[in-house]
Amino acid sequence: MKPSSILIPLAVLALAAGAQAQTRIWRCGNSYTNDEVQAKAQNCKLMEGGNVTIVQGTRVNGPANGPAAGGGARGRGDSVATAPPTGGPNGRVDSGDQKARDNEARSILEAELKKAESRQADLLQEWNNGEPEKLGPEHRNHQKYLDRVAELKASLERNEKDIAGLKRELGRASAAK
Repeated sequence: MKPSSILIPLAVLALAAGAQAQTRIWRCGNSYTNDEVQAKAQNCKLMEGGNVTIVQGTRVNGPANGPAAGGGARGRGDSVATAPPTGGPNGRVDSGDQKARDNEARSILEAELKKAESRQADLLQEWNNGEPEKLGPEHRNHQKYLDRVAELKASLERNEKDIAGLKRELGRASAAK
């Protein structure tokens, strides 16, 4: 008996079993179910012609520290309670709260500016007026040195733009004050 004469019927059986593994699926608006009783109760439409794959999306307006953030599973019908806005009923924020937020934002910008300026000083020291020190393998491979110099120059330019942007933001924050 040939091995292919045994394999072909087994393959046919496997395909037939796989085709029957898919249960019937109903679409109820934007949700899907395989519960026939629920589908009849909600007057859902039977889905035909292929398998259905559902990928759960993310919640756009969900709270950052609510029950969903903890990774807990929720069943059907569970809702996520969102925290009320910090402002009053019209969405406005108290002037004291706004000043505190502005001061915090300004202090964050100042800290970022200080970090960027420190990084710029380190980069300028390493840059050494366009002639950085050659590192170990760069003595034998001049292209490695040229690549590092180009990367260093790009980092300097990028950091200068970051500093300019942070200064612009601090100027806006001071003007709004």
